[in-house]
Amino acid sequence: MSENAKVRNIMEQQVTLGIKGMTCAACATRIEKNLSKIDGVSKANVNLASEKATVSFNPTQTSVEQLMGSVKKTGYEVREEKTTLAITGMTCAACATRIEKGIKKVDGVINANVNLANEKANIEYSPGKTNVDQLIAAVKKAGYGAKVAGDANADREKEAREKEYKTQRNKFLLGTLLSIWFLPQMISDLQVQYGFNVGFQYHLNPWIQFLLATPVQFYVGGHFYKDAYNALRGGSANMATLVALGTSAAYFYSLVVTITGANTGLYFEAAAIIITLIILGKLLEVRAKGQTSDAIKNLMGLQAKTARVIRDGEEKDIPIEEVAVDDVIFVRAGEKIPVDGEIVEGSSTIDESMLTGESLPVSKNIGDSVIGATVNKHGSFKFKATKVGKDTALAQIIKLVEEAQGSKAPIQKLADKISGVFVPIVIVIAFVTFGITYFLVGFTPALISAVAVLVIACPCALGLATPTAVMVGTGKGAESGVLIKGAEHLESAHRVTTVVLDKTGTITKGEPEVTDIITTKNFQEDELLRLAGSAERGSEHPLGESIVNRAKEKGISLSDPAVFNAIPGHGIEVKVDDKKIHIGNKRLMQKQSIVFESLINQMDELEGQGKTAMLMAVDGELAGLIAVADTVKETSAEAIAQLKGMGIEVAMITGDNRRTAEAIAKQVGVDRVLAEVLPEDKSAEVEKLKQQGKVVAMVGDGINDAPALAAAHIGIAIGTGTDVAIEAADVTLMRGDLMGIVDTIRLSKATMRKIKQNLFWAFAYNTILIPVAAIGLLNPVLAGAAMAFSSVSVVTNTLFLRRWKPVRAV
Repeated sequence: MSENAKVRNIMEQQVTLGIKGMTCAACATRIEKNLSKIDGVSKANVNLASEKATVSFNPTQTSVEQLMGSVKKTGYEVREEKTTLAITGMTCAACATRIEKGIKKVDGVINANVNLANEKANIEYSPGKTNVDQLIAAVKKAGYGAKVAGDANADREKEAREKEYKTQRNKFLLGTLLSIWFLPQMISDLQVQYGFNVGFQYHLNPWIQFLLATPVQFYVGGHFYKDAYNALRGGSANMATLVALGTSAAYFYSLVVTITGANTGLYFEAAAIIITLIILGKLLEVRAKGQTSDAIKNLMGLQAKTARVIRDGEEKDIPIEEVAVDDVIFVRAGEKIPVDGEIVEGSSTIDESMLTGESLPVSKNIGDSVIGATVNKHGSFKFKATKVGKDTALAQIIKLVEEAQGSKAPIQKLADKISGVFVPIVIVIAFVTFGITYFLVGFTPALISAVAVLVIACPCALGLATPTAVMVGTGKGAESGVLIKGAEHLESAHRVTTVVLDKTGTITKGEPEVTDIITTKNFQEDELLRLAGSAERGSEHPLGESIVNRAKEKGISLSDPAVFNAIPGHGIEVKVDDKKIHIGNKRLMQKQSIVFESLINQMDELEGQGKTAMLMAVDGELAGLIAVADTVKETSAEAIAQLKGMGIEVAMITGDNRRTAEAIAKQVGVDRVLAEVLPEDKSAEVEKLKQQGKVVAMVGDGINDAPALAAAHIGIAIGTGTDVAIEAADVTLMRGDLMGIVDTIRLSKATMRKIKQNLFWAFAYNTILIPVAAIGLLNPVLAGAAMAFSSVSVVTNTLFLRRWKPVRAV
């Protein structure tokens, strides 16, 4: 990467804007194109399902104001947020005025009202330009205290969806009340078109039809005109354009006929019933779309509302927003842990299943970390807060899932391209249909066929097919302890043909123990262990830690190393008590010209048992051998068996010698072993597999294996609840076992299956029914009903993905 590219990456910012007014995929595509044209914008994703635009941009080249301006110029609105802050410290009206002025100075604040009587500030703001933290900071800068009032800002998105649902419901009820009088007439007309007999003829007076249809056309369906105008003003056309054109043609034709008294058919009922049915479709769609983001709501609901903080020697229950780093918090049995921290007094067992997916409670003692939102099962304890607010593990997870749900899968590109030109093409088809039918049959059939073409076309289904599935898929993953960073990784995982597993900490527990100590005749076991333990005190490697732990268990006093030099892939070189110590593998001994052949047989025997044998030399003389064993995780063999059962090749990569590596591989059923691989060479091994045409998933601890994780098609990090954002990985397994790999691939396959089903339905629906409507075989009312339920069927199909469940080892 060039220096300029690095600078751009460092400077780049990301903003998420809520968008109002989108009705179909064409809207999202148009907004995305216009945002992408702005200088400084490197990436723009517009998600129709979540109604959000996520934009990466360079703030030196553009600004949030310009991004919002582009959205508005395209014909849409940027959703504004509201929040209520509880203010403390006000004594008079001058205080309220001062705070109000301070808040209004914050860039992005649209309006602010501070009420002295109830000590609250009601604020409207643009979320892309400011946030609640900045608003609170502005109040504090003015010399007062502030916090979010209750749950005023807890779930604005849910409130917005509920408001939209109520609006659509009220319009639908009014539309139904007015349109129901047309049903007998519609049935009467259908028997003429399709040649069946219901035994009656029914026609309302034309002026009564006009009175019933007009409120439906311009009030119930009024937003279609507004949306169509906004789209056209922005240089595009969308679903609202099609509905407005189709129903207006039927309505105004009928109005002219009514005024002139011409003896020909009226189509007021078609316009009214079409609009009512489409409103019903949107009503069901809003409800279904709200269910696709249940994972975020569930995660938010996990958080505790208050914390019992010990301040000035007293216990105080305070809102979780007021907890600060280094606060000491007391937690009783059965209570939720409010924030992340470290136990300073007491012990307990913690249920971490809601975050890690691990069903068994975890024992915690002094010095152990605890995760906010997990449940204290038994004992009470005190812990010191280390991460609060947006820095907690739960907040990071929610942010990661939100970003993943807002991302765009590669498979969506085709739908985006089609939706960008879909509406104009449909309008052209409608005009061509009208022209041909007019010359061959006459005006009325031509009008009916053109209206049917306009209202049968549904770009919504195309636009919702992929993002709704991505939202549900990434959400289900998060609920199961599988954090997927983006839609592209969710899509790629189902194509994996080879999984490469790191050994230590991935297949094994990463908590090795010393099993054997063999000394040469010039050294005693305790002295060897003392020197080895002292040498390894500066090491962070699990093998080194096991030696230090054994020395401490035996009560051996350790010295501080004077010089510590880690030699990757070989071992360590350390100076302890003026003695030069070397601990490592055969390569290290050979490099230092140390003779070690006398211990070769014992070394081979131990390695054959799956133990890691380390040679040790003191002042250039072989001193002995220390063997360490790392136990295999309980689920490793079962997970590898399931991967192989899915037709996936499984390989193990390790820096250990081949004999030890093959012994571990045999235990868990791995057939291919890449042994004695230096850390810097792991990525090269991954590249070799890729060059063989394999789709590679690399699984490691996310630290030592970072280059290999980045090199693979999919990098999967074995993580923990407190480390959820490993930069090199595309997927983080919070549960820490290999069953998460199986879950990742299964979830990817299930999500892709839904996406393909949705896209097939969306394409098939439009491909088949538009020609049917064009040749006059589809009544406009039936076309409107089909159009209304096409997008509903796509979202409903996606919701079946919520039944997906992770596997558990037998």
